[in-house]
Amino acid sequence: MRETGVRARYRKKYKVTTNSNHKQPVLENVLARQFATDKPDQAYVSDITYIWTQDGWLYLTMFIDLFNRRVVGWSMGSRMNPHLVTDALRMAMWRRQPEAGLIVHSGRVSQYASKAYRRLLREYGFVGSMSRKGNCWDNGVQRASLGA
Repeated sequence: MRETGVRARYRKKYKVTTNSNHKQPVLENVLARQFATDKPDQAYVSDITYIWTQDGWLYLTMFIDLFNRRVVGWSMGSRMNPHLVTDALRMAMWRRQPEAGLIVHSGRVSQYASKAYRRLLREYGFVGSMSRKGNCWDNGVQRASLGA
């Protein structure tokens, strides 16, 4: 193996990245699985994912407009903190300039329950919405609605 440069490839240990057992307030599920809108900028959904790179974990947050399923804002970072979600929402606001009343739906993790994120929603008159506990299908665009 040494002569040919073949090396064993080790799997990375699973890393828990979400905390839905936080003490922050949880928002009502306003979206209620209504994943179709008839106009842009009526409802955005968001989630955080992580990607292994040679330099370590990269965390990615995206906001998607339910009207056309396009990413309207995103943020990447080496740490999963409230800045990740507020920066992504600010990008979406800068790019799209949605009006007050926009529903912004996410999971119940601590980044979306943070004071900074809730303050941003309140400041712009957006309606925060969170999935039911333990229901990952409540937070995303279902394959059937995408025509898959």
